[in-house]
Amino acid sequence: MSTQQTQDGKTQISAAQVKALREKTGAGFNDCRAALIEAAGDMEAAITILRKKGQAAAAKKAQRSASEGAVGTYLHAGGKIASLVEVNCESDFVARTEEFKRLCHELAMHVAAQDPRFIRKEEVPPDVIERERAIYLEQARSAGKPENMLGRIADGKLEKFFAESCLYEQHFIKDEQLTVRELIQHTITKVGENIAVRRFARFKVGEHAAEAEPGLEAPEAGPAAAESA
Repeated sequence: MSTQQTQDGKTQISAAQVKALREKTGAGFNDCRAALIEAAGDMEAAITILRKKGQAAAAKKAQRSASEGAVGTYLHAGGKIASLVEVNCESDFVARTEEFKRLCHELAMHVAAQDPRFIRKEEVPPDVIERERAIYLEQARSAGKPENMLGRIADGKLEKFFAESCLYEQHFIKDEQLTVRELIQHTITKVGENIAVRRFARFKVGEHAAEAEPGLEAPEAGPAAAESA
Protein backbone atom coordinates (compact mmCIF):
# COMPACT_ATOMS: atom_id res chain seq x y z
CA MET A 1 0.00 0.00 0.00
CA SER A 2 1.64 3.22 -1.16
CA THR A 3 1.98 6.38 0.89
CA GLN A 4 2.22 10.00 -0.20
CA GLN A 5 3.91 13.08 1.18
CA THR A 6 2.00 16.26 1.98
CA GLN A 7 3.39 19.66 0.97
CA ASP A 8 5.00 20.11 4.38
CA GLY A 9 6.85 16.79 3.98
CA LYS A 10 4.70 14.72 6.35
CA THR A 11 3.55 11.23 5.40
CA GLN A 12 -0.08 11.11 4.31
CA ILE A 13 -1.91 8.16 5.85
CA SER A 14 -5.08 6.83 4.20
CA ALA A 15 -8.14 5.49 6.01
CA ALA A 16 -7.53 2.13 4.31
CA GLN A 17 -4.06 1.91 5.89
CA VAL A 18 -5.46 2.70 9.33
CA LYS A 19 -8.22 0.11 8.86
CA ALA A 20 -5.70 -2.54 7.80
CA LEU A 21 -3.53 -1.87 10.87
CA ARG A 22 -6.56 -1.98 13.18
CA GLU A 23 -7.53 -5.36 11.76
CA LYS A 24 -4.02 -6.68 12.37
CA THR A 25 -3.59 -5.33 15.90
CA GLY A 26 -7.01 -4.46 17.35
CA ALA A 27 -5.64 -1.06 18.46
CA GLY A 28 -7.75 2.12 18.33
CA PHE A 29 -8.05 4.41 15.30
CA ASN A 30 -5.97 7.25 16.72
CA ASP A 31 -3.23 4.91 17.98
CA CYS A 32 -3.00 3.19 14.59
CA ARG A 33 -2.87 6.47 12.70
CA ALA A 34 -0.17 7.86 15.02
CA ALA A 35 1.89 4.67 14.66
CA LEU A 36 1.64 4.79 10.85
CA ILE A 37 2.72 8.43 10.80
CA GLU A 38 5.67 7.65 13.08
CA ALA A 39 6.59 4.70 10.86
CA ALA A 40 6.23 6.77 7.66
CA GLY A 41 3.54 4.42 6.41
CA ASP A 42 5.51 1.21 6.98
CA MET A 43 2.93 -1.34 8.21
CA GLU A 44 5.39 -3.73 9.92
CA ALA A 45 7.20 -0.86 11.64
CA ALA A 46 3.85 0.51 12.82
CA ILE A 47 2.95 -2.89 14.30
CA THR A 48 6.27 -2.90 16.20
CA ILE A 49 5.57 0.62 17.52
CA LEU A 50 2.10 -0.41 18.74
CA ARG A 51 3.51 -3.56 20.33
CA LYS A 52 6.09 -1.56 22.29
CA LYS A 53 3.48 0.95 23.44
CA GLY A 54 1.20 -1.91 24.45
CA GLN A 55 3.96 -3.50 26.51
CA ALA A 56 4.61 -0.21 28.28
CA ALA A 57 0.91 0.28 29.04
CA ALA A 58 0.58 -3.31 30.26
CA ALA A 59 3.57 -2.88 32.57
CA LYS A 60 1.86 0.11 34.24
CA LYS A 61 -1.41 -1.77 34.68
CA ALA A 62 0.35 -4.88 36.03
CA GLN A 63 0.68 -3.23 39.44
CA ARG A 64 -3.11 -3.02 39.83
CA SER A 65 -5.05 -5.69 41.67
CA ALA A 66 -6.88 -8.28 39.55
CA SER A 67 -9.37 -10.30 41.60
CA GLU A 68 -12.25 -10.78 39.13
CA GLY A 69 -12.12 -12.94 36.03
CA ALA A 70 -13.22 -16.28 34.63
CA VAL A 71 -12.12 -19.84 34.02
CA GLY A 72 -11.42 -20.67 30.40
CA THR A 73 -12.07 -24.24 29.27
CA TYR A 74 -11.04 -26.29 26.28
CA LEU A 75 -11.90 -29.86 25.29
CA HIS A 76 -9.93 -31.20 22.35
CA ALA A 77 -11.69 -33.06 19.55
CA GLY A 78 -12.22 -36.67 20.60
CA GLY A 79 -12.42 -35.76 24.28
CA LYS A 80 -8.92 -37.05 25.14
CA ILE A 81 -7.32 -33.77 26.23
CA ALA A 82 -8.84 -30.91 28.25
CA SER A 83 -7.62 -27.84 30.09
CA LEU A 84 -8.79 -25.21 32.59
CA VAL A 85 -7.24 -21.75 32.95
CA GLU A 86 -8.14 -19.17 35.59
CA VAL A 87 -7.63 -15.69 34.14
CA ASN A 88 -8.01 -12.65 36.41
CA CYS A 89 -8.94 -9.06 35.58
CA GLU A 90 -9.94 -6.03 37.64
CA SER A 91 -13.71 -5.87 37.14
CA ASP A 92 -16.70 -8.12 36.51
CA PHE A 93 -17.60 -5.83 33.59
CA VAL A 94 -14.43 -6.73 31.69
CA ALA A 95 -14.76 -10.40 32.69
CA ARG A 96 -18.09 -10.49 30.82
CA THR A 97 -16.78 -8.92 27.59
CA GLU A 98 -16.33 -11.01 24.45
CA GLU A 99 -12.68 -9.89 24.23
CA PHE A 100 -11.89 -11.32 27.66
CA LYS A 101 -13.89 -14.51 27.10
CA ARG A 102 -12.05 -15.08 23.82
CA LEU A 103 -8.70 -14.66 25.58
CA CYS A 104 -9.68 -17.21 28.26
CA HIS A 105 -10.70 -19.75 25.63
CA GLU A 106 -7.56 -19.22 23.55
CA LEU A 107 -5.33 -19.58 26.60
CA ALA A 108 -7.08 -22.82 27.54
CA MET A 109 -6.64 -24.11 23.99
CA HIS A 110 -2.95 -23.14 24.08
CA VAL A 111 -2.40 -24.97 27.39
CA ALA A 112 -4.03 -28.10 25.99
CA ALA A 113 -1.77 -28.00 22.92
CA GLN A 114 1.56 -26.86 24.40
CA ASP A 115 1.46 -28.38 27.90
CA PRO A 116 3.47 -25.71 29.80
CA ARG A 117 4.89 -26.55 33.24
CA PHE A 118 4.93 -23.06 34.78
CA ILE A 119 3.13 -19.74 34.28
CA ARG A 120 6.08 -17.32 34.17
CA LYS A 121 9.82 -17.87 34.16
CA GLU A 122 10.04 -15.77 37.33
CA GLU A 123 8.06 -18.53 39.08
CA VAL A 124 10.30 -21.44 38.14
CA PRO A 125 11.72 -22.79 41.44
CA PRO A 126 15.44 -21.99 41.95
CA ASP A 127 16.32 -25.66 42.39
CA VAL A 128 14.80 -26.46 38.97
CA ILE A 129 16.82 -23.66 37.36
CA GLU A 130 20.02 -24.83 39.07
CA ARG A 131 19.46 -28.42 37.98
CA GLU A 132 18.76 -27.47 34.36
CA ARG A 133 21.78 -25.14 34.20
CA ALA A 134 24.05 -27.85 35.64
CA ILE A 135 22.85 -30.26 32.94
CA TYR A 136 23.54 -27.71 30.18
CA LEU A 137 27.00 -26.96 31.57
CA GLU A 138 27.88 -30.64 31.59
CA GLN A 139 26.51 -31.11 28.07
CA ALA A 140 28.64 -28.24 26.76
CA ARG A 141 31.72 -29.50 28.63
CA SER A 142 31.23 -33.04 27.27
CA ALA A 143 30.91 -31.60 23.76
CA GLY A 144 34.39 -30.09 24.12
CA LYS A 145 33.32 -26.45 24.24
CA PRO A 146 35.89 -23.94 25.60
CA GLU A 147 35.68 -23.48 29.36
CA ASN A 148 35.17 -19.72 29.04
CA MET A 149 32.11 -20.33 26.81
CA LEU A 150 30.32 -22.83 29.04
CA GLY A 151 28.36 -20.26 31.08
CA ARG A 152 27.12 -18.42 28.00
CA ILE A 153 26.06 -21.66 26.32
CA ALA A 154 24.21 -22.84 29.45
CA ASP A 155 22.41 -19.50 29.81
CA GLY A 156 21.28 -19.65 26.19
CA LYS A 157 19.86 -23.15 26.68
CA LEU A 158 18.19 -22.00 29.89
CA GLU A 159 16.35 -19.27 27.97
CA LYS A 160 15.17 -21.94 25.53
CA PHE A 161 13.97 -24.01 28.50
CA PHE A 162 11.92 -21.02 29.72
CA ALA A 163 10.47 -20.48 26.22
CA GLU A 164 9.36 -24.12 26.06
CA SER A 165 8.22 -24.63 29.66
CA CYS A 166 6.68 -21.31 30.77
CA LEU A 167 3.24 -20.30 29.52
CA TYR A 168 3.99 -16.56 29.23
CA GLU A 169 7.22 -17.20 27.29
CA GLN A 170 5.75 -19.71 24.82
CA HIS A 171 4.81 -18.66 21.29
CA PHE A 172 1.04 -18.50 20.94
CA ILE A 173 -0.29 -21.59 19.17
CA LYS A 174 -2.44 -19.55 16.73
CA ASP A 175 0.19 -16.89 15.93
CA GLU A 176 3.89 -17.80 16.18
CA GLN A 177 4.81 -14.10 15.90
CA LEU A 178 3.34 -13.51 19.37
CA THR A 179 4.30 -14.88 22.75
CA VAL A 180 1.48 -15.58 25.19
CA ARG A 181 2.76 -12.66 27.27
CA GLU A 182 2.32 -10.35 24.26
CA LEU A 183 -1.14 -11.78 23.55
CA ILE A 184 -2.20 -10.92 27.10
CA GLN A 185 -0.60 -7.47 26.82
CA HIS A 186 -2.58 -6.76 23.65
CA THR A 187 -5.80 -7.61 25.46
CA ILE A 188 -4.80 -5.41 28.41
CA THR A 189 -4.38 -2.52 25.97
CA LYS A 190 -7.81 -3.16 24.45
CA VAL A 191 -9.82 -3.53 27.67
CA GLY A 192 -7.83 -1.07 29.80
CA GLU A 193 -7.40 -3.38 32.80
CA ASN A 194 -4.71 -5.58 34.26
CA ILE A 195 -5.05 -9.23 33.22
CA ALA A 196 -3.09 -12.18 34.61
CA VAL A 197 -3.19 -15.97 34.50
CA ARG A 198 -3.43 -17.27 38.06
CA ARG A 199 -3.35 -21.04 37.52
CA PHE A 200 -4.10 -23.77 35.03
CA ALA A 201 -4.58 -27.51 34.79
CA ARG A 202 -4.25 -29.91 31.85
CA PHE A 203 -5.74 -33.38 31.62
CA LYS A 204 -4.99 -36.19 29.17
CA VAL A 205 -6.74 -39.55 29.16
CA GLY A 206 -4.38 -42.36 30.19
CA GLU A 207 -1.64 -40.03 31.36
CA HIS A 208 -0.75 -40.64 35.01
CA ALA A 209 0.29 -37.76 37.21
CA ALA A 210 4.06 -37.65 37.52
CA GLU A 211 5.58 -37.24 40.94
CA ALA A 212 5.40 -33.54 41.70
CA GLU A 213 8.70 -31.69 41.68
CA PRO A 214 9.59 -29.49 44.67
CA GLY A 215 8.07 -26.04 44.29
CA LEU A 216 5.53 -26.97 41.61
CA GLU A 217 2.45 -27.03 43.82
CA ALA A 218 0.46 -23.80 43.89
CA PRO A 219 0.35 -21.71 47.08
CA GLU A 220 -3.02 -20.64 48.47
CA ALA A 221 -2.46 -17.04 47.32
CA GLY A 222 -0.70 -15.62 44.29
CA PRO A 223 -0.01 -17.13 40.85
CA ALA A 224 0.06 -20.90 40.74
CA ALA A 225 2.36 -23.15 38.79
CA ALA A 226 1.06 -25.62 36.25
CA GLU A 227 -0.78 -28.74 37.30
CA SER A 228 -0.92 -31.69 34.95
CA ALA A 229 -2.93 -34.83 35.32
